Amino acid sequence: MLKKIPLHTQIIIGLVLGLIFGLVVVKFGFSKDFTINFIKPVGTIFINALKMIAVPLVLASLIVGVSNLGDISKLSRIGGKTIATYMITTIIAVSLGLGLVNLFKPGNSLPDETREKLMAQFEGDVGTKMGQAAELKEQGPLQPLVDMVPQNFFLATTDNTSMLQVVFFAIIAGIGLLQIPKEKAAPVIAFFDGFNDLIIQIVNYIMMIAPYGVFALMASLIVEITGDDPDSAVDLLLALLKYSLVVIGGLLLMIMGIYPGILKLFTKVRYIDFFKAIRPAQLLAFSTSSSSATLPVTMKQVEEELGVSEEVSSFVLPLGATINMDGTSLYQGVAAVFIAQALGMELTLTQQLMIVLTATLASIGSAGVPGAGLIMLIIVLESIGVPAAGIALIIAPDRILDMFRTVVNVTGDATVCTVVASTEGELPDGLIRQSNPLTATVAE
Repeated sequence: MLKKIPLHTQIIIGLVLGLIFGLVVVKFGFSKDFTINFIKPVGTIFINALKMIAVPLVLASLIVGVSNLGDISKLSRIGGKTIATYMITTIIAVSLGLGLVNLFKPGNSLPDETREKLMAQFEGDVGTKMGQAAELKEQGPLQPLVDMVPQNFFLATTDNTSMLQVVFFAIIAGIGLLQIPKEKAAPVIAFFDGFNDLIIQIVNYIMMIAPYGVFALMASLIVEITGDDPDSAVDLLLALLKYSLVVIGGLLLMIMGIYPGILKLFTKVRYIDFFKAIRPAQLLAFSTSSSSATLPVTMKQVEEELGVSEEVSSFVLPLGATINMDGTSLYQGVAAVFIAQALGMELTLTQQLMIVLTATLASIGSAGVPGAGLIMLIIVLESIGVPAAGIALIIAPDRILDMFRTVVNVTGDATVCTVVASTEGELPDGLIRQSNPLTATVAE
């Protein structure tokens, strides 16, 4: 029976059932230990499996992608288009977030009692995030360039947060393969090409447990987010509902307005077809809150469903998962102004322009893992003189909002990849392939 159900439908079923299961456990006071000890590990295994192949996939696909470009000029052309487009979409996202938060002013409606309760409840979490942000703030202006070059490449491959270092090595290696004799480069390229195909096959195996992994992730999230006082958690979430709706509204505008406009301007792909093609990646991004973990599925969907050439997708998408965080940037813009409003601070135009600049630059250094946006948000707050302790006001709903903004991050990566492919003539004219086994069948 499972063979006849498309993967994205199975993932949706897993999401819904996980949500229902978690709510039932909380509502009727069942023991949470069973969910934490026996269900959550399934979700953890699923995420770990995706993370396991993220670095090998980026390494192999980028080396093959760069070496297949044929010449350095094509690499610089595609690289220039990719980075420029990523920066533009990020600036649009931050500006959109600032516009919405200034229009609806959600921070002005936060009750004083709720503000004090949130600040007290998450005081410990704030201290941890502030310490991490302080380390980043003390670094020099060129530190991101220093961090990009690994001292030990093999050490970098053991840490998913060091993905930019792996990207740097892979690009350098691909360029090197372009400039050494072809007879010597060919066996190296063939090895990584075969290795890349092997990783894609492993993706197929991992996706067999995707519905079960998503169910486990959702069920455990609902159980954990309530803590020991479900009623209190609900009250806090309701108090922050207006803020959450502004963030989600901005993210929806990106997906339903900005990205369709970009696709229509630069490609012949209908957005409805584009949306259907990347739907499994979006659902996976929602459940994992990690664009890096979702990368293998994003690459597979873009190549097999949209027809983007492997040489473009293998360069643009790994780079996007590392430096392009449209959803995170939008959220940082909304969160920074919301915190200022809640604390009774008026931000000048100059300060809000600083948010655009800082959030754009921070997105480049933001790791594609859950919770990384909070650390970068502290840097944004410090740049405009808003007390960093104010993040305590938004930690409560952050885990849920992280799921939504990761969907936007992944959708933005796929959009830019499709645009770059179209401008390079590497995309079929509006054709959507229907042969992807991921969206057709899943083995029992």
